[in-house]
Amino acid sequence: MKSLRFRLLFILTLLITITYHASVVAREKKYQEKKTYIIHMEESTMPVSFSDRIQWYDSSLKSVSDSANMLYAYTEVFHGFSTRLTAEEAKSLEGQPGVLSVLEEMKYELHTTHTPAFLGLEKDEALFFPDSSAASDVVVGVLDTGVWPELKSFDDTGLSEVPKSWKGECEVGKNFSSSSCNRKLIGARSFSNGYESVYGPIDENIESKSPRDDDGHGTHTSTTTTGSAVAEASLFGYAPGTARGMATHARVAIYKVCWNGGCFGSDLLAGMDKAVQDGVDVLSLSIGGSISDYDRDSIAIGAYGAMSKGVFISCSAGNGGPGSSTLSNVAPWITTVGAGTLDRDFPAYVSLGNGKNFSGVSLYSGKPLSDSLMPLVYGGNVSSSSNGNLCLSGSLIPGKVAGKIVVCDRGMNSRVQKGLVVKAAGGVGMILTNTDSSGEELVADAHLVPTAAVGLTTANAIKKYMFSDSNPTATIAFQGTKLDVQPSPVVAAFSSRGPNQITPDILKPDLIAPGVNILAGWTGAAGPTGLQEDTRRVSFNIISGTSMSCPHISGLAALLKGAHPEWSPAAIKSALMTTSYTTYKNGKTIQDVATGKPATPFDYGAGHVNPVSALDPGLVYDATVDDYLGFLCALNYTSTRIKTVTNQSYTCELGKKYSVGDLNYPSFAVPLQTSSGQGGGSSAVTVVKYTRTLTNVGTPATYKVSVSSETQAVKIVVDPESLTFSKPNEMKTYTVTFTASSMPSGTTSFARLVWSDEQHNVGSPIAFGWT
Repeated sequence: MKSLRFRLLFILTLLITITYHASVVAREKKYQEKKTYIIHMEESTMPVSFSDRIQWYDSSLKSVSDSANMLYAYTEVFHGFSTRLTAEEAKSLEGQPGVLSVLEEMKYELHTTHTPAFLGLEKDEALFFPDSSAASDVVVGVLDTGVWPELKSFDDTGLSEVPKSWKGECEVGKNFSSSSCNRKLIGARSFSNGYESVYGPIDENIESKSPRDDDGHGTHTSTTTTGSAVAEASLFGYAPGTARGMATHARVAIYKVCWNGGCFGSDLLAGMDKAVQDGVDVLSLSIGGSISDYDRDSIAIGAYGAMSKGVFISCSAGNGGPGSSTLSNVAPWITTVGAGTLDRDFPAYVSLGNGKNFSGVSLYSGKPLSDSLMPLVYGGNVSSSSNGNLCLSGSLIPGKVAGKIVVCDRGMNSRVQKGLVVKAAGGVGMILTNTDSSGEELVADAHLVPTAAVGLTTANAIKKYMFSDSNPTATIAFQGTKLDVQPSPVVAAFSSRGPNQITPDILKPDLIAPGVNILAGWTGAAGPTGLQEDTRRVSFNIISGTSMSCPHISGLAALLKGAHPEWSPAAIKSALMTTSYTTYKNGKTIQDVATGKPATPFDYGAGHVNPVSALDPGLVYDATVDDYLGFLCALNYTSTRIKTVTNQSYTCELGKKYSVGDLNYPSFAVPLQTSSGQGGGSSAVTVVKYTRTLTNVGTPATYKVSVSSETQAVKIVVDPESLTFSKPNEMKTYTVTFTASSMPSGTTSFARLVWSDEQHNVGSPIAFGWT
């Protein structure tokens, strides 16, 4: 009866929604000829013939439209007005004297960190994961810089008692008591022996020798995984709405393993060891691993031990992009996460003395610049340093900078530090310009001086104006929060890329998740920029990095674990990967913001995570400890090296042929031979066979395979071409044969293999590389 009422209520809600949507569409169609625009005016240019600003505004408006009226006149937060215009009228108004910018109005919605909505979780997660009691039994362990427990993000209202299986503790220490934990934040520990053995005792006047987070990074990642919903959250009014983590019903435990001087392997391993002992289900590490063999990588070793106990491990891919082969944390038992953007931005607008306007981003919240245009200078021309364009500390000459806006290139020092350098020299603002390495990527920061960060194309246009005008001028205006930015997602320029240096036969990263301009909780011990000079204090901060994308996957893994407690870490990884998407709704491939071109599996792995689809993947590529042991044998690891990684005595069978490519992984990477002749003109072919096994986690069904490829240099044959599953957990094996022609060394190409029934598409990327 209860189920019937729920269904009727759902149907009624759906009908109301459809009816409302239809009426909205009808109204929008009626008024689609005109849109609302916000016009920024440069007050200092108002002609003396006008007695006041309103008269001037109205005259400017009437010059492009006799019928348009002002909706509002703005006199305090900025100077200008709003009105409804056609696109042609708006374009015409842009060219009028005194008009700084004409901005199309955005549609605001009260939801943030915004990633739940962007990922399809905008409704209560209970609609997708109805058994909240199962979800609340899941514990995510976060290894990071600690936690700020007073935040509302750790409110435990409505949560049941701590699971009886939990064995963790709330460690008492500097500024941290047993009451700092509750039914949401169920455990907190710190590990510093390795750190102190190098740097000596921790100075508790500077840093808390306890789980207390004095940095902010750990609080941000932990609230992203499981943070409780907090209404009216924002950073200085940016990204306003209700902030929440991915798995609001799950619990979180904190393991502080990183300190001012870094994260030491011994402390990392101690934290991972204790986390597994305490009973975590998921481990989240937004920490860079070493690019070394698995038996020399503390994170890989600790992760293997956790995986063997049934713990899912998510790690950040690194921020070494857009260069190739920049990944860390590439062990196949780790889920390696790259970063993509959201459909949200924080616009800042640069207006130049030549009348041109450009857009960038900023989270600046202080006193705005004057509407008047100000002198504009290039850091490289007003510096005593050979790297003056980078605006390094102490490099700018005050006499050449005072009262001016300075253009600074990205690189060497932090983005916000450059602004302080400008401020210290007397500059009034900064335009932060991208270089080739960051392309069109726009990362917003809470600058301490009026700043607009701009992409490479805009940077070049601004510099062209500066170097061609004898008296260049500019000003900067700030708009706030903009939603529905397209295309989205795009792969972040900083996100580390493949191929996998350690094992080219394993495609990494595994997938991407939101990692740019993410709003989440913050420490009360540091400002949003993390700079010592930043005395502002906030409960939420907006920052970027694969450190931010990793906890999204950790939290989503917790949701899947709650919904499917019987799934192994490999099954959860498979569900997240095989249901990820690689194209936009228009069918075009996800873009790489660094190049503006389509991204590849070396950039995004299996694609961008799609958690709702991951709940019901149909089939999974499962893997056990035995599979990973076979993988290490294929790498020719000795028994000693295998034990170093696995803590298990194991000897590879003599005479048995082990293949790295046969690891039951949800993606394919196929290293191929190049010809020995010049130019790759040889007709020699390479034949490679990979074997995979699929496990049915859905209903009985027959799946048929399809393969799409961008190259004719590789023939791909799948045997068999269909798989019929008649019961849950049934396993079926198939073989893929790749017959490849020789290509020049360094050539790469990509394909995609998909198993489909009437409801599911189980997708796997394929990457080819000729060496």
